[in-house]
Amino acid sequence: MTRSPTALAWPELPLNAWRGTRDTLHMCTQIIGKSLLASAPPQNHWWHTALRVTSRGLYGSSGSEDRCFDVDVDLIGHVVALRTEFGAAMVPLRPRSVRSFYEQYIETLRGLGIDLRIWTTPVEVRDPIPFERDEVHVEYDAGWASRFRQVLHHVDASLKEVAASYVGKQSPVHFFWGSFDLASTRFSGRRAPERTGADPVTREAYSHEVISFGFWPGGISPAGVSVDEPVLYGYAAPEPAGFREAALGVDAASYDPRLGEFILPYEAVRTAPDPVATVRAFCDAVYQAGASSGAWDRAAIERLTGDPAAR
Repeated sequence: MTRSPTALAWPELPLNAWRGTRDTLHMCTQIIGKSLLASAPPQNHWWHTALRVTSRGLYGSSGSEDRCFDVDVDLIGHVVALRTEFGAAMVPLRPRSVRSFYEQYIETLRGLGIDLRIWTTPVEVRDPIPFERDEVHVEYDAGWASRFRQVLHHVDASLKEVAASYVGKQSPVHFFWGSFDLASTRFSGRRAPERTGADPVTREAYSHEVISFGFWPGGISPAGVSVDEPVLYGYAAPEPAGFREAALGVDAASYDPRLGEFILPYEAVRTAPDPVATVRAFCDAVYQAGASSGAWDRAAIERLTGDPAAR
């Protein structure tokens, strides 16, 4: 019998218990993401480089004509599986340095006929170490990696349910390897003001007004903000006046001025009587606060009923 995500237990994921594995896996997904960036045809807002949640972990595809390959990050079998039309190969996920993983990953791609050159400096992290020199990140605990996969599965399914109520432009639910978070983004349809001094990645990501929500396992943000537990997050960019003062009406949710986001501890979600409903309530409240204070044309972009055929 198929069970809904509501009926399944959401596991604990205390950051300090798996921080070393988290950081190593972050670097491995950056290597994979950068290989997609180097080979995939570009899409708006960098969607071509993001990974998608699968039943076993994460998935990406280059989608190009001359350098086409698929990559599965299998967090049950603990391998990175690479496939092309000419064959397949695997790179193990196990305790070892990021340098070792990077060298084997690039060499495995080369053996499948995919010769890539990537920028080897990690992004969106403090004090980045180039992959070919990273002997610092060496931890990999299979149990915690598998538990992370379970959490991604639950949140991914919940965010997809939330997405059903929106008919405006919105992203897929996808995993950004730079920030190491699962995200779902809605667009108002209006261009956003130019961000003075923004780098090209940020400029493209926030070229239009957005409201985003997602899941972050915690860590240290590029700005140096430390969050020592996994959280659900939600924000509006640009942030309209009055947004941060909104009363969401969701227990344990609050606005974090350091991040510029509303956050909801994952622990409060997983221990709720209905975690899926809690995720939905949080995302809906963030969206309503942002869309109302930002004067979005809600009649044009919201579904009139719960039926996907309503529009």
